[in-house]
Amino acid sequence: MPAMQKSLDEYFGLTEHGTTVSREALAGVTTFLAMAYITVVNPLILSDAGMDFGAVFVATCVAAAIGSLVMGLIANYPIGLAPGMGQNAFFTYAVVVGSGHTWQAALGAVFLSGILFILISLLPIRAWLINSIPRNLKLGMAAGIGFFLAFIAMKNAGIVVQNPATFVSLGGVIEFAPLMALVGFFAITAMTARGNRSAVIVGMLLVSAVGWLRGQADFVGVVSAPPSAAPVFLQLDIAAALDISMLSVILTLLLVDVFDTAGTLVGVATRAKLVDASGNLPRLGKALFADSGATAIGALMGTSSTTSYIESAAGVESGGRTGLAAVIVGLLFLLCLLLAPLAQSIPGYAAAAALLFVSASMAQSLVDINWPDVTESTPALITAIMMPLSFSVADGIGIGFISYVAIKLLAGRHSEVPAAVFVVALVFAGKFAFL
Repeated sequence: MPAMQKSLDEYFGLTEHGTTVSREALAGVTTFLAMAYITVVNPLILSDAGMDFGAVFVATCVAAAIGSLVMGLIANYPIGLAPGMGQNAFFTYAVVVGSGHTWQAALGAVFLSGILFILISLLPIRAWLINSIPRNLKLGMAAGIGFFLAFIAMKNAGIVVQNPATFVSLGGVIEFAPLMALVGFFAITAMTARGNRSAVIVGMLLVSAVGWLRGQADFVGVVSAPPSAAPVFLQLDIAAALDISMLSVILTLLLVDVFDTAGTLVGVATRAKLVDASGNLPRLGKALFADSGATAIGALMGTSSTTSYIESAAGVESGGRTGLAAVIVGLLFLLCLLLAPLAQSIPGYAAAAALLFVSASMAQSLVDINWPDVTESTPALITAIMMPLSFSVADGIGIGFISYVAIKLLAGRHSEVPAAVFVVALVFAGKFAFL
């Protein structure tokens, strides 16, 4: 066995986990291809908040690289990290566009939520918080973020448009941009059904190519030196984030990141058979630290919350079992820094196609809700539908928690409400009443 391979085997426990260097490398490439769309979609979303596209592209790649490397080297899980879908939409459309906060203040809130997440990861409170939130509410949150993303995607692509009589209505779907968004979405879905792990990025490129050839989008190149990160690097405004009006923003960012991370870790680790006999995750604290640390570092770099990606399951299906796969993901994100021109060439309707597919994947969590128990299913559904209808992830979560407590109390089942849920519901009730 070559010295390098032996060292990797000893560090990551390849033999112990029944895997090899080549298998982990394949898994890393597979995971990267499944999540590479974020290098384009994240800058596009955050640019709507007034942030520089090229700088956010660099921040996205660096945050993803650091998060994935830490997850692989410290926690030894085959899980890639990158700025999260849903979190970036909340950042742009709820905090900045919707509430009028500056993107610098929003970055400050992301940083503070990351610091709080680090503290939770290091203290016993993590188990109390993660385990106390009802499973059905978590599922409702995931689905709601999916609905919210779908609405944003259709709005940006012109599939749905403003209507003074009905609030929204169907747009000109046979026009080029909406049509290409739908074609891209159909193509991505079909390729995924056929087992194509890189369907999202391939679909985006195919639709973009049509736009380039027809002159509907500008192709500016493939490879160049990375853009400057200066416009967003260390531009966070922590002082503004400490304003009382940002409390619900920080809380929402924290809750979404914690539960998204926990759900992804459990889901991917279970599929990889990395849980112990009791179904618990070994090295959970290290995994949460990797995720929370990446969020704080990402805010410093200039991007929204960084989180574990469920797309890592694609790498697991390819044989990934150790952190070496995550290290490969991190290195590939660093290489992506050279592809800024290609990212800038992707038109908005191509990104909308990707968003629609991601939203559909997130909405699948509805199938696991306990529908027969109306005290569980109703708050979950309220949470899901209120996110797009209020155009706010935070308000959707808040109303969901409040409805859960109210329904359980009125049904005489107060003993089923964990203390953490009472606390969160009271915080949001105070926010709605006084802020």
